[in-house]
Amino acid sequence: MTDLLTLLLVGAGLLFYLAGSIGLLRLPDLYTRLHALTKADNLGLGLLVAGLALQAESPAAVLKLALVWLLVLAASGTGAHLIARRARRGEDRP
Repeated sequence: MTDLLTLLLVGAGLLFYLAGSIGLLRLPDLYTRLHALTKADNLGLGLLVAGLALQAESPAAVLKLALVWLLVLAASGTGAHLIARRARRGEDRP
């Protein structure tokens, strides 16, 4: 039962990664691309971590996975905010 749940969570996570990647390629402007990329990838990583946590051998491994997810959440949110702020100010124009 645990293996099936792991497979479902990891599969759902990969689908969210795929949706975020397609959004990055298909959406028309920077802000919508950032939205698709950060939201879908963060949720995808969360689902992957949940699936892998079910297979972890110790609570320390689960904590490490959760810590990686939290750090990626903070880094992607901060990075997206900085990119959007710079684009809004028009700093990328000569």
